[in-house]
Order: sequence, then structure tokens, then C-alpha cells
Amino acid sequence: MAKRLKALAEGAAEGHLAATIRGSARQIWLAGLGAFGKAQEEGAKVFEALVQEGKLLEGKTRKFAEGRMSAVSSRFGKAANEATARATAKATATWDKLEQVFETRVARALNRLSVPTSRELQALSKRVEELAAKVQKRAGAPRRASTRKASRKDDPQS
Repeated sequence: MAKRLKALAEGAAEGHLAATIRGSARQIWLAGLGAFGKAQEEGAKVFEALVQEGKLLEGKTRKFAEGRMSAVSSRFGKAANEATARATAKATATWDKLEQVFETRVARALNRLSVPTSRELQALSKRVEELAAKVQKRAGAPRRASTRKASRKDDPQS
């Protein structure tokens, strides 16, 4: 009788452990989905604001560069062509610097909003998949064994 009670207690503990693991895996999965949704929502807002700021900067920079190039080319004949080439290179370098500043600001803004990077999301997704597989493996093994025993008992041929 004591052996049967002990076996029943162990079976209940294993069932509780499996339920706890399933619950934890579900919570991890939901947290991952929530983080992904938040990143999409907040990322889109930040992205749109940065696009608007970029449009303004682009317009100002183009006007400035065009104004400088036309002033230089109207003053000097042949030298104007050389100056234009230098101004274009300088404007290109300035534009490249502005792009770098913009990219840095975007990254900083996304970081301030705690928007996870694609690497972080991939790592989280991989971890959730691993945990789900472990839970399924642990939850699936006892269920199969008990199903086999029950079907053998019910089957008059065995």
C-alpha cells in the first residue's frame, strides 16, 4: 500500500512539473511575441519621424549644395568646372557625413526606446523554439507511454 501511495505521489509531482514547464514556455513565447509587436509598433513610429526629419535635412542640404555650385560655376569659367568638381566631392562628403549622423541618430533613438535589434529578436525566437521543443519532448514522452499502457489493457488480444 505504501509503495502505491509513493508511486502516485511521484506521478503527481511529474505531472505538476510538466504543467509548470508548459506554463513557463507559454509565458516565454507570449513575451517574445509581445516584444516583437512592441518593436514593430514603436519602430514604425520612430522610423516615420526620422524619415520626416531626413526629408527636411535632405532639402536643406540640396539647396545649399546647389546654391554653392551655381555661385561657383557662374563666377569662374574653366576654373568653375574644377571648382564644381571639388564642390561636388565636398557636397558628397558632406552628404555622406549627414547620412552617418542620421544613421547614428536612428540607432540611438531605437536604442532609447528599447527596440530590440534583429539579432536580439532572432536569438529570442531561437530560445523560444528550443524551450518549446524541450517542453513538447518532456510533455509528450509520458503521455505516449500512458496511452500505450491503456490501449494494451483495453485490447483483448494483448
